[in-house]
Amino acid sequence: MLTKKQLDLLKFIHARVQRDGVPPSFDEMKDALDLRSKSGIHRLITALEERGFIQRLAHKARALEIIKLPESMENGGFTPKVIEGDKMPSPKAAMPVEAIHAMELPVMGRIAAGTPIEAISEVSHHVAVPGQMLSGAGHHYALEVKGDSMIDAGINDGDVVVIREQSTANNGDIVVALVEGQEATLKRFRRNGSSIALEAANPAYETRVLPDHMVKVQGRLVGLIRSY
Repeated sequence: MLTKKQLDLLKFIHARVQRDGVPPSFDEMKDALDLRSKSGIHRLITALEERGFIQRLAHKARALEIIKLPESMENGGFTPKVIEGDKMPSPKAAMPVEAIHAMELPVMGRIAAGTPIEAISEVSHHVAVPGQMLSGAGHHYALEVKGDSMIDAGINDGDVVVIREQSTANNGDIVVALVEGQEATLKRFRRNGSSIALEAANPAYETRVLPDHMVKVQGRLVGLIRSY
């Protein structure tokens, strides 16, 4: 049995993982639940972990994985957005066909989650991705993350991010942004009038604010693949 705050937090984490492919930061969780400090979030997360609803990923700062949901939240089953490596669930498992369907995506090299690096356009290899991780019928591709500027969003150095190719983004989306046609970076997108802010999820990195004509959105984050 969960308390209202525990259930509210689980719902918020679940919604953000489904939308972004990664869990929210502790600050975002604190604001969403209207708590005064992050210590309250730590207590709620510990309670959810003890009850088997979530799992903290070892050696991964603030990275969470939802293991199960209460029956009241389940809609035909739940599959975490974070999967291990490029291994697919065994067909022997009791899962619907669509849950084990995989698609091969091109890995377009490495993307900076830190100081922007040169734009990437060459396929280095392919990776198998669960079909349910892909959003809509658009074109998708994958990138290997380099750097730690998005670590508080649960995105770590060496992760592979799944990107839906698109040229627009909503405030708060995590996107692949092309800066001045030369540098590509993975950041949270914020528009304010004619300016665009590319926000890191690590206090060690400053937010970059640029004129909108200098930033081109190349895709939105929809999933994450992590190898252990």
